[in-house]
Amino acid sequence: MSVIDINNLHKRYGDVVAVEDVSFTVEAGEIFGIIGRNGAGKTTTVEAAAGLRRPDGGSVRVLGLDPQRDGPALRQRLGMQLQEGSLPDKLRVWEVLDLYSSFYANPADWRELIDLLGLSEKRNTAYAKLSGGQKQRLSIALALVGNPEVAFLDELTTGLDPAARRETWQLVESVRNRGVTVVLVTHFMEEVDRLCDRVAVIDAGKVVAVDSPTGLIARVDGEQRIRFTPATPMPDGVLDDLPEVSGVSTSGRQVIVQGGGNLLFAVAATLAKHDVVPRDLRMDQTTLDEAFLALTGRALD
Repeated sequence: MSVIDINNLHKRYGDVVAVEDVSFTVEAGEIFGIIGRNGAGKTTTVEAAAGLRRPDGGSVRVLGLDPQRDGPALRQRLGMQLQEGSLPDKLRVWEVLDLYSSFYANPADWRELIDLLGLSEKRNTAYAKLSGGQKQRLSIALALVGNPEVAFLDELTTGLDPAARRETWQLVESVRNRGVTVVLVTHFMEEVDRLCDRVAVIDAGKVVAVDSPTGLIARVDGEQRIRFTPATPMPDGVLDDLPEVSGVSTSGRQVIVQGGGNLLFAVAATLAKHDVVPRDLRMDQTTLDEAFLALTGRALD
């Protein structure tokens, strides 16, 4: 069941077209990613879905509601972590959560959220004294304090070190495990690969593709590539006639085999038949970064 339906969304700021034609749906219970270069229209799209921006055209429905017409009712069912946000420096963690929970008719227990997000030891710490990772944990807690059905997380891990980023990924997975549908705006492909069930690629205000991470790769990955170094001499042409193989080349002592189908099994079986031991055998795979480049013609920022 779709919880978000966006159709032909348009938004401009003066002469600048931020979103030209964006359409996609988000299903209940999934982590849905939105990726694109800076200025592609990702944040504008999410802010329109959350009712923070009024579209110039198209339609937006979240949980069956119009974010503009039904804003107050919808906000009781949404959680939001903005790309740029700030809180008063002297407010303590528990005070922030206590205040925000008062905005909702059916809030979560913010004391449980403090424990869930690993902020128990910081409950009396002022916002200004939190580390970057702790501020992100607090922002997730604020996005969850209203017991939302849908949570929008915009560039959640930007500026975090690798360890804090991975900890935050675990928190996002725990959010989904609570039954919350998550919309994740990011430009980290590793983040998309780790977390997202499906992802929309947005470029210059338009949706280029919507698919799973592996589906995006499959769209542009026409051939498989296997590399290995023979430990013993390999007979000439032993792999060329395999139906799965489209080409064989060498780079120094390394052999590179291209093809399709069940290429790895066919190559391994043939090498074993001829008593050839392959060292350092690996299969090259197209990355999400390469898929993004192929789909948009431009690399991520």
